[in-house]
This record gives sequence, C-alpha cells and structure tokens, in this order.
Amino acid sequence: MSVSRNSAYNLVGAALPIVLALATVPVYLKLVGPDRYGVLAIAWLLLGYFGLFDLGLGRATSQRIAALRDAPPAERAATFWTALCVNVVMGAVGALLFWPLSYYLFGHFFRVDEALRPEVIAAAPLLALAVPVATTTGVLTGALQGRERFLEVNIISVLSTTLFQLLPLAVAWLYGPYLPVVLLSALGARSLALLVLWQRCRVDLVRGQPVRPDRKLVKPLLSYGGWVMLTSMIGPLLVVSDRFLIGAILGAVVVGHYAVVFQLAERITVVPMSLTNAMFPRLATLTGEDANRLTASAITAVLAIMTPVMVAGVFILDPFLSIWVGADIAREVGFVGKILLAGYWINSLSLVPYARLQATGRPDLVTKVLLVELPVYLPVLYFALTSFGLVGAAVTFSLRLAVDYVLLSLVAGRIAAPWATLGCAALLVAGLAISEIASLSLIALLGIGALLTVVAMALGLWIAPPQLRQIITRVLPWSRQSIARVR
Repeated sequence: MSVSRNSAYNLVGAALPIVLALATVPVYLKLVGPDRYGVLAIAWLLLGYFGLFDLGLGRATSQRIAALRDAPPAERAATFWTALCVNVVMGAVGALLFWPLSYYLFGHFFRVDEALRPEVIAAAPLLALAVPVATTTGVLTGALQGRERFLEVNIISVLSTTLFQLLPLAVAWLYGPYLPVVLLSALGARSLALLVLWQRCRVDLVRGQPVRPDRKLVKPLLSYGGWVMLTSMIGPLLVVSDRFLIGAILGAVVVGHYAVVFQLAERITVVPMSLTNAMFPRLATLTGEDANRLTASAITAVLAIMTPVMVAGVFILDPFLSIWVGADIAREVGFVGKILLAGYWINSLSLVPYARLQATGRPDLVTKVLLVELPVYLPVLYFALTSFGLVGAAVTFSLRLAVDYVLLSLVAGRIAAPWATLGCAALLVAGLAISEIASLSLIALLGIGALLTVVAMALGLWIAPPQLRQIITRVLPWSRQSIARVR
C-alpha cells in the first residue's frame, strides 16, 4: 500500500477529531467552567506524559514488526506477545507511582480554587488507572502500524476520540461537572478503544499463533524502546513544561486560555504527522540513497503543504478565536497563538528527521539531541515567562523547536531544501508581522492574508515533489494548467 494513501488515512483520522474538539471546547468551558477546564487540560497532559511507562515499546514494536514484514508470522507474533507482556507489567507499575504523585501535584503544586481542590484530589485515583490503559494502547497501535493497518487504526482512533470528547460532556450535562465522574467517563471511552484494538491485533497478528513471549526479544525491544522511552520522557517535558509553569505561576484559568491556542496550533501539525507515521514502516526497510530520497521528498512536501496553511492561520486566528471562545480570550492569547503557529510550522519539518532516525534504528540520537536542549530550555523558559508573560513562553517554545529541527537534521545527515525552507520562513514571518498591524481594518488584513496565502501556495507548487503534484492533479483536475505554469 502506498505512503500517500496511508498518509491520507492518517490525515482523515486525525482531522475529524480536531473538528470535533473545536466544536466541543466552547461547550466544555460553559459546562465545566474555566477552572475545571484548566484542571482537565493539565490532567490530559499528565496522562500523555506518563504514557512513557510503555518503555517505548509501542514504537519499538512498530519498528520491529515493520522490519519483519516478510518474515514468518510466528516471528511477528513473538514480538507482539513479548512487548505486550512487558508493557502490562510496566503500566501497572506506572499506575502505582502516578497515584501518590497526582495527589501531590493537584493537592499542593498547582494553584486551584480551594473550593475545587477536594474534587480534584478525589479524581487522582482515576488518573492513575488511566496509565495502563494509555501504555497498552500504544503497543497495540504500534503493532498495527507496523503491519501498515493504517485504515483500521484510524477508524478506531476516530471512534475512540469521538466518544472521549462527547461522553464526558454528556455526563457533565446530565449529572453536573463533578470532575471524578467526568474523568471516569473519559477513562471508559479509552478502555473501549483498547478492547477494539486488541481484537484487531488478535485477527491481524496472532491468530493461529501460540501465546509465547520470547525472552530473547526482551533485550533488543527494551534496548530500542529504552531510547524511545527517554525521548518520551524528555520530549513531552519540553512540550508541556510551559503549561506546568503557567499553572504554577499564573493559575489554572490562565493555563486554560493558553491551552486553547496551544492545542489549536499543535493540532494543525496533523498533516506532517500523518505523513511521517505512514513513512515509518517504509523507512524501517530502506537504507542509503533510497532513505535519503524519501526523506527529502517528505521535507519538501511538508513545506509545500504547511506554509500556506500557517500563513492563512496567522491572519484568521484572531477573528476565529473571537467567534470560537470569545473576544476577551482572543485579545489575551491571539498574538501568543500566532507565535505558536510559527513554532509548529518548524516542528512540522522536525518530524521528518525524527521519524527517519527512529525508523533506521537510531533512536538514541533523537534522545541525545533532546538532552542537549533540556538544561538550556527550562531556565530560559522560566525567565521568559516571569519577565514577559505568555508571549515570552511562546517565543521561547518556538525558538526551541527551531533548534530542534536544525540539530535533528544535522545528526540525520543534512538539512534538506535549506533555501526553500528559508524562503517559506520569511513569508510566514512577514505574514505574522503584517497581521499585528493595528491600523489595518479586518477586511484589509484578510485581503492581505489571502494574497500572501496565494503566494505561499505558488511557492509550494514550485518546490513540491512530483508525487505530491500528482496527488493534487488527481484531486483537483483543474489545477493541471496552474501547476504547469508554476513549473
């Protein structure tokens, strides 16, 4: 199955939940209130971070099963059973460790309304129970991705995320916004998805094979997974530390507002994530010049797609936020959101060398890059936040993503398409600056934004790899003449 088709499955599977999230965030803010929504945002961050107790076995399972594409089914089944057994044990350990930590974080560390604190503390055991659910889901998903079952994975993901978004809202509406009950309903949604993933793995991977974990596989899986686990520890820490510090210094309400634009910017990267996830099994089987060609094509495809999206985004963000969550929040975090959009444009590029290093068996290099960044980033972030507020945090975060891209590209071999990258970056920075000119009317800003977006699209067509241009002409037949003129 082609990388482009798998990328399309991944994109649709990621985009539909985003549309649902955009629709439900205002409802969450109204039903549970800003304080509770801020607590929920932090709770989701914690659950994502403590998913690291899978020891990187989700990615390790995907990489090894992809590399065993032509091997006998018994070898793939042995990999699956070994990874799953180790993962279940570590998920239980993670739950036991997370339980007392969650009491401390919500009981003492975060600034929460004292009337709400007992309710938050009562929800701590449910957060601990969610850890093994999250870790096991990672291994099952990785196994299916290793077999390139992207259509199945994304159907399950869409259904799971839909239930995850809507069930807590229904519970809050019917029974009130009591956090333990809301979190219990979210946990139930994830558990149901886990059962469906297990059923698909049983059919696609282990049907007819004995339940026989192989001790010899534990070491290579943990060796690869150990580096991925370290990346899973350090990477999320670098990503979520801004909201932890905002919650500790400025309070849950502010982190809730910041989380709105952060999640919006982060979710726009579903396109490059869809592409790199589809590339991963292929990269696990490629070497040398073949891997270089696929990597270079992916970088130029990301530039061609993401630059027009982000240029348009910086112009429509303010009016969109005003309609979506209200003018007050838009004024508070609109400029911050534009900076984060620029940061995640850079992060879109970083995903390509990141995927290549892990797929080709060098996850250690990814971890070492993050280890270099960590001791510099955290103190700079604290200084920027305390000195310049949310804008300082967003600028520091985006600059860290730029450093991340340069370092990952260098250790992966080289920086692909440097001049095209600089040209696209200049266009995006120009758009961000123009969008902040207060003297321009909304109509003028949107007109300039539309013009710059067209320029970004033309630049994208110029640098796009042949495969992407073929897809565009198939989807949009009328674009053939435009592409020919651009070329």
